[in-house]
Amino acid sequence: MDPLSDILHLLKVESMLSARFEAHGAWSLRFSAYRHIKFGGVLAGSFWLWFEDGSPPLRLRQGDFYLLTQGQPYCTGSDPSLAPADGRQVLATNRCPDGIVRYGQGGERVSAAGGRFVLDASASTLLLRSLPPLIHIPAASESALALRATLDLLRFETETPRPGASLAAVSLASMVLVQVLRAHLATSAHTPGWLGALADPRIGKALGLMHADAARHWKVDELATAVAMSRTMFSERFRSLVGMTPIDYLTHWRIAKASAALRAGESIASVAASVGYGSEAAFHSAFKRIVGQSPGRYRRSQAEGQRPG
Repeated sequence: MDPLSDILHLLKVESMLSARFEAHGAWSLRFSAYRHIKFGGVLAGSFWLWFEDGSPPLRLRQGDFYLLTQGQPYCTGSDPSLAPADGRQVLATNRCPDGIVRYGQGGERVSAAGGRFVLDASASTLLLRSLPPLIHIPAASESALALRATLDLLRFETETPRPGASLAAVSLASMVLVQVLRAHLATSAHTPGWLGALADPRIGKALGLMHADAARHWKVDELATAVAMSRTMFSERFRSLVGMTPIDYLTHWRIAKASAALRAGESIASVAASVGYGSEAAFHSAFKRIVGQSPGRYRRSQAEGQRPG
């Protein structure tokens, strides 16, 4: 499994495609804070998207996609100078029997489809700290070819209820996330963290090797040789792109995998062995250093949090 697929799988991304939104005339909506990631694709027309931090509003046009990644409130509308209505309330009270939200009257028609991704909270920083608050993929971008095909499917799936709609919506939303992240990597030269490092041919290959066999006792020399770099050049470039040393990254990835296994109820001994620790003592030390509590206490706290109240 490649690193991006590996991490998205570990994060147990829950995808959901919300209703299609159609607006007419002058309108403005404000959406309060949310969890993790929201996405949208413009099916027809154009509108503005802006934050409340004073940064310039962004014009979104037909065929554009966007991701909102940091959970802060935001606004959308035909005119940023209009006083916004409560977006959640508008969506709730204007949903029609066919599932489409229709709002406003007269003037230009705008249509968009969107949704959100909820990530496993304990590991979500692996992805979110590598992303800017807003990712915008214009329709004309060379990297948006697959997204243009996805937009046609979004349009088809949201225009009327169809059999299997729930499964199709989840699959489409997941496809949007992968394609937007791919397009972002292809067009951004300065994506921080492991996500940006995937675009580097040599460091990306090293990340792939570590993810393919996280339990192996990798040495920096081995990784450097595998990607045809000197140890010094490899170490410096890895740290520059990823933000930590190769061994530190491997340790953090192992602990992330171990955390998921502990939440699933696996024994500490089996988890330690599965992520490459020869003794429970070594695993305990590494886990506590990164997570802030022992594996046993972590597993108990997670189990207690999942019990019905």
